[in-house]
Amino acid sequence: MIFATQTQRPAEVFGLPGGVRLLCEAGYPALDLSLNVDKIEELPSKGEQEEAKEIAKSFGVVFNQAHAPFGYQKFVRVFQPELWRVFEIVSNFGVGQMVVHPLQPGRYYGHEKEIFDLNVEFYRNLTPLSEKYGVKVAIENMWQYHPVSHRIVDDICADPRELADIYDALDDPDHFTVCLDIGHVPLCGREPEDAIRIIGHDRLGALHVHDVDYVNDLHVLPGLGRIKWDPVCRALGEIDYKGDFTLESDNTFIPFEPEFYPTVARFMADRARFLSEKVDSCRAK
Repeated sequence: MIFATQTQRPAEVFGLPGGVRLLCEAGYPALDLSLNVDKIEELPSKGEQEEAKEIAKSFGVVFNQAHAPFGYQKFVRVFQPELWRVFEIVSNFGVGQMVVHPLQPGRYYGHEKEIFDLNVEFYRNLTPLSEKYGVKVAIENMWQYHPVSHRIVDDICADPRELADIYDALDDPDHFTVCLDIGHVPLCGREPEDAIRIIGHDRLGALHVHDVDYVNDLHVLPGLGRIKWDPVCRALGEIDYKGDFTLESDNTFIPFEPEFYPTVARFMADRARFLSEKVDSCRAK
């Protein structure tokens, strides 16, 4: 299985070409093109795109997936009308699939069907862009803060059965897949290995891999939180997971100086390699 990581934090610190070079030198065979920006003009320029592509090509590194901008108000007001620009950039990098968060318009409990239907319509409306640019859309499981307790609780697709149901309702495997965010699952009181088995081989096409303490969305390297990774790897092997092992663990960089990022990146790559090989060892012989 190919292992990968997001470009987000290194690109924020060193620019997209510099961040790509750092990650290539760390030993990743693939990269997730992370496009979580606040404004259209913050998307990478054509020049930055071409420079980053050339750097990756010189290392034999591919871009395996991407992540669209997110945040409900920002997305609906700023990016949704111009989402073709994001698809165009992702297609330019040769990326075959992009994670697009479901819409999170407000309180989930009491509005489950309304939000479910809203998102089925939202994703169906992305089909022409997916078709035009050759980029499959990956649907991710989410969470929200309870308005009184301020604890993390369910939001759309937090329940893996609902995540599967949205994918099944779309009934379009040519244009849609499921991205399971491993760290989001335990924040809502479930275990990742159970979610993996519920979603299953045919639906699960992508991962966001990071660790949490079951309370906060930490986005740190597997092993720095409380998730038990042996059961996770075993479940991925048992369902014969067909996608890549992609880290979304960039908060691991934050305590360190930028000069130390290459060391952190190499350690993260070694951990991702170790776990991806463990998944492969758990596949049926």
